[in-house]
Amino acid sequence: MEGVSNLPSEVHKGDVDRTLRELDNAIKDIEEALKEVRATPSRVPDSELKAEDSMEIMIKAYKDATESEPFLPSRGSMLPALLAMRKVQKTTEQTKAHTLSQQGVLSQTKKRVDEEQVNLREQRALQAALEKRIQSLRDGLETREEKTSEQLAREKIAALKKQKAVFNRQTLAVMKDLDWFIENHLGAMLAAEELGGPVVGEMTEIDPEELTAGFNAHGKPKKVKSNPNEDRRQRRIDEIWGGASEEQGARGKRKREGDEASAASAEMRDLTEQLLNQAMESGGDSSAAYIRIPRESAAVRSLVRSKVAEFHPKDANRLRLIDFGRELDD
Repeated sequence: MEGVSNLPSEVHKGDVDRTLRELDNAIKDIEEALKEVRATPSRVPDSELKAEDSMEIMIKAYKDATESEPFLPSRGSMLPALLAMRKVQKTTEQTKAHTLSQQGVLSQTKKRVDEEQVNLREQRALQAALEKRIQSLRDGLETREEKTSEQLAREKIAALKKQKAVFNRQTLAVMKDLDWFIENHLGAMLAAEELGGPVVGEMTEIDPEELTAGFNAHGKPKKVKSNPNEDRRQRRIDEIWGGASEEQGARGKRKREGDEASAASAEMRDLTEQLLNQAMESGGDSSAAYIRIPRESAAVRSLVRSKVAEFHPKDANRLRLIDFGRELDD
């Protein structure tokens, strides 16, 4: 069994040895022929050769090479397989090198294709929007040509009324949201700042008991007492928020009702209401949009810090809303 298993390897080894001997014999034959050529003296010096002589020599050499039998390996030689293997290996290496060199180009090409696809989608979307706009303009032009000026005026008035109703609903919704925010979040923070605590925004979660106890000189909450003096607390609320002058009327009364957060919330609502009403009454005249404030309260400072309102450049007792709409129109 061992002799049978070793038979293929011995045959392969014999083929390789035979191929090597053939190549050695071919090399020896070429070397012998080269020695004979070198040993044969030249009858004519190279300097005396003419162009015709050189041509005749080359023709005779090509003729001899053509008529002579070419070197061919014997049957069973390994030379064809070795040559084919070398060719395959060389081709494989060249293919790998070319593939590696083209990876960067492929990556750049894919990136460029992705960019062009994005540009194509944007251009198609833009084209669709322009076509839709052009069609709407054509439809509007045809409609305007078919209607009289009175009909167009009535439609314009109806559209403006509808737009006004939408704005009124949106304004009401915004005011409700603002009132909810003031009552549930901002009021307590305003009260804390008014009582010497942190400014609005620094302390978002404030316990009503902390407002009752107040804050120390460093803005930290004081220790909460088990039985606070309600009369003293009410006097403090009246002094800060309820010192209503005659011009404040019912607003001062609302401020005195409830705790500190409720009083601060009422003050902020009153302040924003006055600012909005004055802005509407000014009719776009920024110099007439100011209101006079009795003091610089936490509510006033909060509106100024948040860039919602601003003081008069020459009078710190006058305040107005910043006209955002005018800046956009300009």
